[in-house]
Amino acid sequence: MPAAQATARHRAERRARERSLTRMAILEAARRVAAREGAANLSLRGVAAEAGFAPAALYGYFANKNALLVALAADDLTALAHALRDARGDGRPSLAAAARAALALLENTESFAAVPSALSARAGAGDAERLFNGRLIAALRALSETAGISDRSREDQADIVLLAASLTGLAVLLRSGRLGALGFSDADMIAALDRRFAPGR
Repeated sequence: MPAAQATARHRAERRARERSLTRMAILEAARRVAAREGAANLSLRGVAAEAGFAPAALYGYFANKNALLVALAADDLTALAHALRDARGDGRPSLAAAARAALALLENTESFAAVPSALSARAGAGDAERLFNGRLIAALRALSETAGISDRSREDQADIVLLAASLTGLAVLLRSGRLGALGFSDADMIAALDRRFAPGR
């Protein structure tokens, strides 16, 4: 390879690395602002200040607040998939272990509370939403594997989506203190989910 091409490739790789590191710094700043002020109150100006950038600099990475929230939630879906896989400590599937891991993360993650309003009505519109959808599928697969629920048939896949929706709703109730007000604990709900969704039910 000629020296000029090698130099150009090296520069392009360096720019890509720098762009990736800047994007990660912006997302970490957004996560801190969301934890402090709530994801619904997130603003590009606030995130830019937290990250030490001019507000206009963020538009090179995220078109608007919704794109930033979707990207943040996509990252959090990756963390959820890892947490679900880590819940299989002994290697055996366990719906209860999957549910505990999911609730722990869902209850305390700001992006999951705010992302529904940030998602487009047209699923998959834009790069951020395609990334989100891919990571959602990965998290659902991790839930399937950890809970021991097959994902081979359409009916099995529907069960996984229903379980995920149940866990998301439970996280909202836990987060708001409503589950306790209704007289239930997360352990009660996990046992009920296990009865309804565990393999061999």
